[in-house]
Amino acid sequence: MIGKERYPHLFEPLDLGFTQIKNRAIMGSMHTGLEEVPGGYERMAAFYAERAKGGVGMIITGGVSPNHEGGIGSKLQTAEEAADHRIVTEAVHAADPDVKFCMQILHMGPLAYNPDLVAPSAIRSRISRFTPKELDEAGIEKQIADIVNCASRAQEAGYDGVEIIGSAGYLISTFLVEKTNQRTDKWGGSYENRMRFAIEVIRRAREAVGANFIIAFRIAAMDMLDGGMSWEEIIQLAKHIEGAGATIISTHFTWHEAAVPTIATMVPRAAFSSVTGRLRKEVSIPVITSNRINMPETAEEVLARGDADLVSMARPMLADSQLVLKALEGREDEINTCIACNQACLDHTFTHQPISCLVNPRAANETLLSYEPTDKPKDIAVVGAGPAGLAFTEVATGRGHKVTLFEAGPEIGGQFNLAKRIPGKEEFYETLRYFSRMLELGKVDLRLNTKATVDMLSGFDEVVIATGIEPRTPAIAGIEHKSVKRYIDVVKGDAEVGKSVAIIGAGGIGFDVAELVTHEGVSAALDIPTFAKEWGIDFDNHPRGGVTGVKPEVARSDREVFLLQRKETPVGRGLGKTTGWTHRLTLARRGVKMMNAVDYQKIDDDGLHLLIQGQPQTLEVDTIIICAGQEPLRVLYDQLQEKGIKSSLVGGAFEAMELDAKRAIDQACRLAAAA
Repeated sequence: MIGKERYPHLFEPLDLGFTQIKNRAIMGSMHTGLEEVPGGYERMAAFYAERAKGGVGMIITGGVSPNHEGGIGSKLQTAEEAADHRIVTEAVHAADPDVKFCMQILHMGPLAYNPDLVAPSAIRSRISRFTPKELDEAGIEKQIADIVNCASRAQEAGYDGVEIIGSAGYLISTFLVEKTNQRTDKWGGSYENRMRFAIEVIRRAREAVGANFIIAFRIAAMDMLDGGMSWEEIIQLAKHIEGAGATIISTHFTWHEAAVPTIATMVPRAAFSSVTGRLRKEVSIPVITSNRINMPETAEEVLARGDADLVSMARPMLADSQLVLKALEGREDEINTCIACNQACLDHTFTHQPISCLVNPRAANETLLSYEPTDKPKDIAVVGAGPAGLAFTEVATGRGHKVTLFEAGPEIGGQFNLAKRIPGKEEFYETLRYFSRMLELGKVDLRLNTKATVDMLSGFDEVVIATGIEPRTPAIAGIEHKSVKRYIDVVKGDAEVGKSVAIIGAGGIGFDVAELVTHEGVSAALDIPTFAKEWGIDFDNHPRGGVTGVKPEVARSDREVFLLQRKETPVGRGLGKTTGWTHRLTLARRGVKMMNAVDYQKIDDDGLHLLIQGQPQTLEVDTIIICAGQEPLRVLYDQLQEKGIKSSLVGGAFEAMELDAKRAIDQACRLAAAA
C-alpha cells in the first residue's frame, strides 16, 4: 500500500523473537474510567476492538491495579477478575488476531486514591491527600508478589503481555528516587538498593509468565524533578531491567507533580524523543518513545532518526481510531488529529469520569453513540460552520443525509479560527484541515459568505442552527471609549494593542488573549529549543531530572498586562485540570498581574477605574480588551420558530455560558446520530 512507501519505518514489522509486532505504531496506555462503570468491560471491548481494526500494531490498556493498595478502581488479582478481562481480550483478538494486546500494571503507591496507600517511605506527594504508610519488609514482598500475580492473571486472561509502569511518581518510581526513598535497609540507601524493587518485579514476573510473553517496563527517562534521577542512573536501571528479563523498555518523561508540561498542546511534537534515542543506544532490547506524536509523518521522522523502535500514540487513537489504517492507505488528510487539549481525556481521568475526546465524542462511547447509516435520507440545512455545525455536518453526511452548510463568514471554523492564532494552539489548524476534507467527502453544499434567512431555509426537511455566540458587552460606564477593544478583533489582528493592557475577564478566552499579547518570538509549541528554554529543560546535558539547576527563561513582550475577573476565586481556577496550571505559570513568569474580586467602575481617558475590596484603584492603561463572556446568537432560530419551521439549536447558540467546544461537538454529534 501507499503508506508503506511513505512511511517505511512505521510499517516495518518488529521481531521480538517469540512473536512479531506487525508495525511500529502502539496505542499507549491511557486509563479510560470504563473499568469502574456498569457494563464497563463490554464498553472497553468495543473501544479497544475498534482501535485494533484501525491498524495499530500493539495496544496497551489503561492502568490496572495488582491489589487494593494500588489505588486504581480496576484491579486484577483473582480468577474471577481475569474472566472479566477476557471479555476485552477476546474482542480485540477477534477484531485483528495480529494485534498484540498488553495490559498495564499500575500500582499508584503514594498517589493512590485510598487511605491504604503505601510507599517506600512515609512521604506525602504534594498532589495527594494522604500520607502513605511506609512498607516493612513483609509489605514489600507482598507488593512484589501481587504485581507478579497480576502479570500471571493477565496471561490467564488472554493478554499478549504486560507493561509494568515504573515512572510518574507511582510506587516503583518512588523506590528509585532518593527524595521519596529514605530507607536504610536493602531497599534504600545506595542506588543499587533503590533499584532492587524494580529489578525484582521484572525478574520474578518473567519467571512466572515464561519466555513467550511480552514484559515492557516503563521508565522515567527524564523525570522533570529537581534532584530526580541522573542520566547515569537511568542507563544503569535500563540495563538491569533488560538483564532481569524485560522484552521492551517504554520511556516516560515526567512525574505527575513535576512543574513541566509534557502532554499539553503547547508542547512541541516529539519533544522528548531524542532522550529515548540516547537510551536506545545503551540497551539491546526495543525501546518505545511517546508524548506529542500525533501524526504519521512525525512518527516516521522519529523512527527514521533512530530515536525509537516503537512509537506510542495514546490520545491520537482517541481522536481517530483509524489513524494507522488511514496512514497505510494514504489518507492522512482524513486523520482527525489529536490537538492535545486534554479536556475530555486526562481532565476526565483526574476528575474520576470516563474519558472521551473533544474532537471525537464516540471515543469510549462506542456502545452508546452509534453513527449508523440512515434508511430515510433527509435534506438538512446547517447554519454556522463553527465546531458544532461542522461536527453535525460530518456525522449527518456520513450517515447518508444531504447537508447544505451556510456560513456568513469567508471560511469555516468559527471560534477555532481564533484558537489557531494563539501561540501554543497551532494544532487547531489540523482540526480545520480535517473538517474541510470531511465536507469534501460528504459532498456538502458549502455556502460561504452567505447569511442564511428564513426564506432560504423554508424548504429543508430539517434545520440546525449552529450560529454560535456574540461577545457580551459588560455594563460599564465608558464602555464605548476608544481604548476598549473586542477580543475577536485583537486575536484577528484587526485592533491595535498598546503597551499597557487591561483584560476584563479571566476565563479561557482571557488567558488566550493574555498569552497572545505577551508572547514574543517563535511559538514554543513549534520549536523544541524554545520550549526547553521556557520550561528549564536541559536536553543536551541531562542534569538530574533534566531540570536540576536550570532556570526557565520565558521570552516576553514589554507590555504591562492586567488580567482581571469579578469572581473572588483565584484567577484561572476554572481552567482545565491538567493544563490550567501551565497557563497560570506561563503568564506569571511573563509578569502578568492577575487580579480577582474586581468591581469595574468606569472607563475614561485616565484608564480603567476599579474597586478592589472596596478601595478605589485606577489602572492607567491605554488598551482595555473585553473578554467578559458571550451570549447565544439565536436571532435566526427565533425567526424560524415564529414561522413554524422546525429547527434545533446546537453549540454556542444553544448555551454560551462558557465557550465549550467539547460540549458543542458532543451535542452536535449526538443530534446528528439521531437525525
